[in-house]
Amino acid sequence: MPPITINTRIAKPVQLVWNCWTKPEHIMKWNAASDDWHCPQAENDLRVGGAFSSTMAARDGSFSFDFRGVYTAVELT
Repeated sequence: MPPITINTRIAKPVQLVWNCWTKPEHIMKWNAASDDWHCPQAENDLRVGGAFSSTMAARDGSFSFDFRGVYTAVELT
């Protein structure tokens, strides 16, 4: 499976964006497909060999799924 690469530019302080993108308590606030979904669980061990996981769930409880993986590379630019 090919790696996932994410690039973006955000006009906010780097530390704020980094925390929101990488800390589970923040990931749970933004990781949802729409307002009728939410992210009740997130974990993130941001290092090579570290794992990440999150659960996306319909707010009405009708469906949920887990997304997880292992970091094979971490590059800060």
